Amino acid sequence: MSFFRVSYKFLKNSIRIQNNVRSFSSTNHQAMRFVQYRDGCDRGLGIQLNCGKSIVSLNGADPTIPVDMVSFLHSDYSIDRIEKIVKEKKKVLQLNQVELLPCITKPDKVICVGLNYKGHCDEQNKPYPKEPFFFSKFPSTIIGPNDAVKHSSKSKALDWEVEMAVVIGNTCKNVSVDDAYKYVFGYTIAQDISARDWQKTRNNGQWLIAKSMDTFCPLGSVLVHKNEIPDPHSLQIKCSINGVMKQSGSTEELIHRVDKLVSFLSNLITLLPGDIILTGTPSGVGVFREPKEFLKIGDVIKSEISCIGKMENPVIADE
Repeated sequence: MSFFRVSYKFLKNSIRIQNNVRSFSSTNHQAMRFVQYRDGCDRGLGIQLNCGKSIVSLNGADPTIPVDMVSFLHSDYSIDRIEKIVKEKKKVLQLNQVELLPCITKPDKVICVGLNYKGHCDEQNKPYPKEPFFFSKFPSTIIGPNDAVKHSSKSKALDWEVEMAVVIGNTCKNVSVDDAYKYVFGYTIAQDISARDWQKTRNNGQWLIAKSMDTFCPLGSVLVHKNEIPDPHSLQIKCSINGVMKQSGSTEELIHRVDKLVSFLSNLITLLPGDIILTGTPSGVGVFREPKEFLKIGDVIKSEISCIGKMENPVIADE
């Protein structure tokens, strides 16, 4: 009987995944890789083209489109309209003409998930959590894909954590697991920089300060629409420091998956358009290495997730 119960559970999960894939692909929107950029004194919203070498300016084609991603997600936008603008290519900017910004700025919430990769639990000898474990970062921690992480003089144990981030597209409250993907807009890459001394021994065990010092949330330049990533649990995720690989895993390792995280949170907290959920990190962080390794001034953190993109952040002194 146990074999049949396991087989039924596997079949049920497979059917639900297939249904989610169909819901992703049914609209057939392609190449929706959103970026925020600065062109001189002007900010804009665009779609990445030619493997990131150029950008179609959405505002150049339609001035009524908001110039930032959070406002766009709160607006009555149409992906069909965006696709049409991309095809028309009325205003195309070359990458060397603009500064790429983090794909989301000033969200209402940045929510993080701890202990959500099997390997990360294993390296700490901790059991896999039965329920998701959440904490938060201040939105002011967000910096861009090439911006510098400031090494606070108040910490001697800065660590890296590469993460896949989920961006909410619609107001989300009391949503079921089966409906959760309807409220996801897309995915990007993030780093959950952490001051381990503050996390482990300071601030009475509360993580907020350890996770929310200035510049502690580097965020990718590209927000990839969910239609391009039918299964977010099949992506390679990596982090290297000064060219040396430290983390290499797959989002397949996620203990609590995207749909469960969105549903679980929405039944406790109203999620708003532009809210960011960092879904956890694979094994290989510095604090659990032997000997322990921590970021130093002059280090370069390179983060990468397949189908999403890369970012590279130097570590500098906090003056």
